[in-house]
Amino acid sequence: MTTPAIHPVIRRRPVPRSNLLARLEQLGKTLRPTPHVPLMMPGMNLFAKLESVNPVGSIKDRPAFWILKRAAERGEICDETTVIESSSGNFASALAAFTRLVGLQFIPVIDPNISSTYESFLRRLCPTVVKVEERDDTGGFLKTRLDMVKHLCATTPNAFWTNQYGNPDAVEAHYKLTAGEICSDFDSLDFAFIGVSTGGTIAGMSRRLKERYPNVRIIAVDTKGSVIFGDVPCKRHIPGVGSSIVPPQISQALIDDVVLIPEFEAVAACRELLETHGLFAGGSSGTVYAAVKRYAPRLARWGFVGARRPTVLFLCADRGAAYLDTVFDPTWTMRLA
Repeated sequence: MTTPAIHPVIRRRPVPRSNLLARLEQLGKTLRPTPHVPLMMPGMNLFAKLESVNPVGSIKDRPAFWILKRAAERGEICDETTVIESSSGNFASALAAFTRLVGLQFIPVIDPNISSTYESFLRRLCPTVVKVEERDDTGGFLKTRLDMVKHLCATTPNAFWTNQYGNPDAVEAHYKLTAGEICSDFDSLDFAFIGVSTGGTIAGMSRRLKERYPNVRIIAVDTKGSVIFGDVPCKRHIPGVGSSIVPPQISQALIDDVVLIPEFEAVAACRELLETHGLFAGGSSGTVYAAVKRYAPRLARWGFVGARRPTVLFLCADRGAAYLDTVFDPTWTMRLA
């Protein structure tokens, strides 16, 4: 009889968890579900999802946290990492706060369209803030900012570009977090109006919402002068919506229709949200609300009969405080006429 070989039991020491990852997971506990509130609108049951109640104040808190967390899980960032990103305000603000809380360095790349509130916030939290001044060939600043990001990544030790424009983790953040909350809150949903800039929000949300509500119609909202959906490029003033490039992530979005809103119409919608509904919301929120109003007459064609009113949701991406000297300033808005 052959005696079976006896193999020694090797007890492996557990790999210690990254302190950075542990700090990020603790940070993640501050991201709670955001509320949706009903608004009066003829012919529909309209709800605004208030992303302004996120910890740093915008919808960009979600992908900022998720990108850092996933990068730490994969070992792509460590305590010596310097995070670099191009942003018109909200994403940079979220990264500035989160990197400060977990002990990372962050260099934001901004442009003159950023509000003075966001710029002051970034300069108080970040030792280095890079502001580009040259417009790109579309009249915007995005391409110029991205060129600067590439330069900084090439010249900064241990640099990590979060790349909100092409990072699949940004899409996953909205698939799991933003859209996940909506799926838990609504038994049915007929229309979702979502502003487009980097493409990550609408890519992640549209895929999850289409899974949960097969008949929901996803309405992409962009600003006139943005090139995302083929409009003629021109100078734009309101940050947070539109783009000088077609973001790669937009190809993943499941979009049923597109509405383009001129900036003067977005300004009027911001003021209506405040004066009629009591919502102090930012420029992109006004753009999306304007799209809802413009789209309202079309809802009859979708076959809602009798007492059946469509359930419509739109995203309020941030609060209006950062826009007091722009969107809510009559002197500033005269330049949009």
